[in-house]
Amino acid sequence: MGREIAFDLAQRGFCIVSGMARGIDAEAHLGALDAKGKTIAFLGSGLDVIYPPEHIDLYRKISESGAVLSEFPFGRKADRRTFPMRNRLVSGISNGVVVVESAASGGSLITARLAADQGRMVFALPGRVDQQSASGCNKLIRDGATLIRNANDVIEEIDPTLTEIENSGGTSRMQEILPSQKETVESLSGIESKLLKAFREGDHFSLEELCEISRMEVSELSSNLTMLELGGLVSRRADGRFETI
Repeated sequence: MGREIAFDLAQRGFCIVSGMARGIDAEAHLGALDAKGKTIAFLGSGLDVIYPPEHIDLYRKISESGAVLSEFPFGRKADRRTFPMRNRLVSGISNGVVVVESAASGGSLITARLAADQGRMVFALPGRVDQQSASGCNKLIRDGATLIRNANDVIEEIDPTLTEIENSGGTSRMQEILPSQKETVESLSGIESKLLKAFREGDHFSLEELCEISRMEVSELSSNLTMLELGGLVSRRADGRFETI
């Protein structure tokens, strides 16, 4: 079902974002690739550490038609700490998060919680109440996530005008439903907002200078700068310095 939903969304111009893990993650990427659409993979490891290793072909296909991204340094292996860090990027860059299947303690629930904290929409496919692999989705729906049956349900929640345009034979433009810069700023965490205020118009800083200004460790600063870059608020120049957009 995950592959089918990803295929339908990609066909309509949505970029599919996931974590290239085994199971639903890989199916989401494959659905987008089947539709010849765009897909982005966030790794829980360095870019040179392909995890799981059997996904090397998927890694290459995504790189050719989309993007493979990571905030971790080269050589960093995936572990139980890196996956939640990776998940916040998956949810942060997205308009909404679709949970296709999850046990009561599944990692997808972490992504769903992060999405809710970031002001993103959370969708879940329902399952049988006695089915363990559906207990997480059912819990999300009980707690307020939007119940969906297919890609149309997702589109109708994100922007009903898209389905109206398609039904009338018109052409939709995806930029019309992307979060505005104002919406992006409003969804920033306290630390990200504080960091953004450190930039004055026309100023640019090195990573070391920002560490001194913000009093953050390099790892924490890099993580927050990544979120600002993904939100289109900050960019890294060719000389490695950061500036506001």
